Amino acid sequence: MALECQSLICWVSVQEISALGNVVKSVQYKNTTLSLGRDEYNEIILKLFAGKRDLTYMLRNIQVHKKFFKDGKATIKVLDQNLQLMLSNCPPDKLVLFLKTMMTKLECKKKSGFISNREKMKTGLKRSFEEISPLTLKDLKFAKGLPINDTDKCLDSTPKSKRKHCERDKENQPQMKQHREIQLSQPRILQPFKLTKEQRKVLDIVTCGENVFFTGSAGTGKSFLLRRIIGALPPDHTFATASTGVAACYIGGITLHAFAGIGSGNGPLEQCVQLANRPSVKQNWMKCHHLIIDEVSMVHRDYFDKLEAVARLIRRNDKPFGGIQVIVSGDFLQLPPVTKKSDKKKFCFQSPAWRKCININLELTEIKRQDDPKFIDILQNIRKGMCPKYINDALQNTVNSHSQQNGIEATRLCTHKDDVNYINLNQLAKLKGDCRVFTATCNSEYVSEGDHCPVEPKLKLKIGTQVMLTKNLDLQRGLVNGARGVVCSFDKGSEGWPHVKFLSGTVECIRPLRWVIKSSSVVTVWKQLPLKLAWAISIHKSQGMTLDFVEISLSRVFEAGQAYVALSRAKSLKGLRVLDFDHSCVRADPDVLNFYNRLKIFHPTEQTSLDNFS
Repeated sequence: MALECQSLICWVSVQEISALGNVVKSVQYKNTTLSLGRDEYNEIILKLFAGKRDLTYMLRNIQVHKKFFKDGKATIKVLDQNLQLMLSNCPPDKLVLFLKTMMTKLECKKKSGFISNREKMKTGLKRSFEEISPLTLKDLKFAKGLPINDTDKCLDSTPKSKRKHCERDKENQPQMKQHREIQLSQPRILQPFKLTKEQRKVLDIVTCGENVFFTGSAGTGKSFLLRRIIGALPPDHTFATASTGVAACYIGGITLHAFAGIGSGNGPLEQCVQLANRPSVKQNWMKCHHLIIDEVSMVHRDYFDKLEAVARLIRRNDKPFGGIQVIVSGDFLQLPPVTKKSDKKKFCFQSPAWRKCININLELTEIKRQDDPKFIDILQNIRKGMCPKYINDALQNTVNSHSQQNGIEATRLCTHKDDVNYINLNQLAKLKGDCRVFTATCNSEYVSEGDHCPVEPKLKLKIGTQVMLTKNLDLQRGLVNGARGVVCSFDKGSEGWPHVKFLSGTVECIRPLRWVIKSSSVVTVWKQLPLKLAWAISIHKSQGMTLDFVEISLSRVFEAGQAYVALSRAKSLKGLRVLDFDHSCVRADPDVLNFYNRLKIFHPTEQTSLDNFS
């Protein structure tokens, strides 16, 4: 396997450095291309396309500072030439691969040896520049001084023609040898995304600049894909938003309302434009080239129309959304927009703006959360509002499931927030012993608590408190968002961090983590323990979570899709206990079903052809 990232489009500031370390000259190049290649002597060359002429830098002795790579920033110091290249507005994921390729290839070159200037003069070769070959497992092993196996030899740093020849040789190898090669343990850098074929297709479409809506049932990796999309776009011009604060936090973004700056959007268009014209808000609209909207099912039709009109008027651009690329994700068969009981649900796909803006629709079908075909079939039927007798019986029988596993009770999913608060506070009060209070900190006084962070401002814990993780800690050990456990002790130090025994048996000391929320002018940082009380949680707050054991009460379901969202949180039928299941709680909005049928969402082979974006 090889990774190709030999060039970057970004901002580059080239700075000459004095012997004392001061910057004596600085030239900035915006939206330029930085390429990695080799010259006629096989030396590693960094080429900057600077208008009429190209700037080239031979790399031998360099330092790389990448502390802020998540913000798309890095610095490359070319020590033997007394200069540094400060990179910004790089797509973060591409920046990581570019730097890794550069440093690994340079380390390989150091091990194989450089040619002296005297030897170069003897050769008399003409100047040339060839784009560097992709990073391979062989490169990584050679750079680290590890032995190279026969199976690595075809993964060589060679020109494209030779790489194709190697690929043909590999295809002609015996089947058993191919199987062993696939089983090679590869470094994480060679498998950074683990995207499915469907997810890769969506990412390719987005990087082509198309406006796209992608949907999929629960557990198909929509939020995971959004994070990869965010990593592939320039951060200074990309705004990741979601309809709720919890969803925004999962993708490292802000709420759609916070970005748009038009309040509820209920006022007349003139008022919305006036609000959006405030300097801090207008700055967002003018800088935005790529607008990501997650959990779009909860965005009201009228609000979406207002957004599109405001974008055109603020940016003075008559193109849909003022020329902004719109990337929309969500499942309209899950939670709908919040409206008054008397009002009919109005989905944003029903708006004129949607029909103008969205060019391509696609569904992710590969489910990652569940692996039991029987349970997947049940959920797919429930999603479409269908509950035949065999499904009704299967869900009613779950009431006999045990309510405890390894001393941890099933988390109750509730339709109403009041029920959640009552259950959690009541259970906490029943526990004996001292109560520890852990207070969240925030570097900004301008954000309302809880709006952009899925952690309680004040988290109260006792020994015996049932909790769940709100952030991934260690995927390999199962310490992921939604993993549940019980507080078994507290640190004896002054901080008194809780020790949690998880369902898997793992005991972990939980310390505060950071949640970073970015907008154009403000970076808000929350710090809190990644825990929340887990005797109960609302269905709304559970979106995006995977729960190992869940207890559900559906007697007060009031929305289409609510039963599906609740049931699909469970990882398996064995980890599900439904207290009061009745088939009448299973509902799918007919407008959504008609919309999906028109798009051929339930018939993937009939979807819009995407061959042009391969």
